[in-house]
Amino acid sequence: MMHMNRVVNAKVIVYDAPGIEIGLVMASKKGKDWPLAVKGLLKAELARRNLGYAELAAKLAGIGVKYNELNLKNKIGRGTFSAVFFFQCMKAIGCNTIHLGDE
Repeated sequence: MMHMNRVVNAKVIVYDAPGIEIGLVMASKKGKDWPLAVKGLLKAELARRNLGYAELAAKLAGIGVKYNELNLKNKIGRGTFSAVFFFQCMKAIGCNTIHLGDE
């Protein structure tokens, strides 16, 4: 089984090819930085599929959600987006399963 590792926002993302399983390793002594973790997860899925913000905007438009490239860059960069937005992105890019890992 092939494993690929990437570091996104100081978090280690472990890919388990060929599936869409992700292990998100959180390393914080004072607790989790949830916005950073979710932003990292979304950015990792985009990177895994070699998608930029322009492509994400096009895929979101395909499911009826309108954002432009700059809006997406800012929204994802903040990391404080809603669960609805996260699920819209996952649906648009074809990500049907995510695994948050064991803590």
